[in-house]
Amino acid sequence: MLKGKALVKGCTIGIIAPSSPENKDIINEKINQFSSLGFNIKLGKHIYNSHGYLAGYDQERAIDITDMFLDPSIDGIVCFRGGYGSIRTLPYIDPKVIKRNPKFFCGYSDITIMLNYFTKLGLITFHGPMINSDFSNEETLESFLSVSSNCSNITYDLNEYNDISYINPNSFCGKIVGGNLSVICSSIGTCFEINTKNSILLIEEVNESPYAIDRMLTQLLYGGKLTSCRGIIMGSFTGCDLPDYSRSLTLKEIILDRLEILDIPIITGFPFGHSYPNITIPIGCNAHFSYEYKKLKILGTCLT
Repeated sequence: MLKGKALVKGCTIGIIAPSSPENKDIINEKINQFSSLGFNIKLGKHIYNSHGYLAGYDQERAIDITDMFLDPSIDGIVCFRGGYGSIRTLPYIDPKVIKRNPKFFCGYSDITIMLNYFTKLGLITFHGPMINSDFSNEETLESFLSVSSNCSNITYDLNEYNDISYINPNSFCGKIVGGNLSVICSSIGTCFEINTKNSILLIEEVNESPYAIDRMLTQLLYGGKLTSCRGIIMGSFTGCDLPDYSRSLTLKEIILDRLEILDIPIITGFPFGHSYPNITIPIGCNAHFSYEYKKLKILGTCLT
């Protein structure tokens, strides 16, 4: 696997906007907040651009991504925000650039497609907060700084989290992949389709009705994407609840109905995704979960 450099204070972080645009004042405010963590900052040339619901034309956003990987002064790359559009940049990115210039690369939500595509190229990436995230949340900040600077083994102690529950409880191991559910589903049938074989599949979502969660899980189920997993870890499902369930299944009922039959170990309530804390998790590396000790251990190092 290809590994980026561990980040410490004084490192230079490249900031790009591969998906949706944002107001310039908000961009500047969030960048100032992030730079207060002790990092030097370098902005993509087109970070302030806007083209409808996209942060500039596809080629422009792809240029910023490519430039950040090629620039030897950049130690790591963090996306500004998600939204939609990162998949449209991928045809314009030369895979050899990623392979020859491995770097810390972090984001979530719409960035899910990039995290998993770069992993296919051999690069370990990171599902974690972006520049527009709330780094005043202590657990989110602590996890990001700890994981991004860690050259040794990483262990997540699930005993520390209050909302964890288990379906088909057992230990498991595999390669961590996944992220946002709708992005995972939208990749199916494309050349950027996520590979879930022998994986630990991360799933999180935001602002989708329960029936839509059902539909997407059913698509993954009937498409064979779930039966090939070694384990599934469900994160935050923010804004996916309803005030009245008289004509709807609950999220818990949907997960049990769609996933329990797989007889695959499933963890729910892991704190990652569109809520806080949003812990940072490496994508593309092997991990082992011990049900006896309730600990998820990354096997090997993710950064150099």
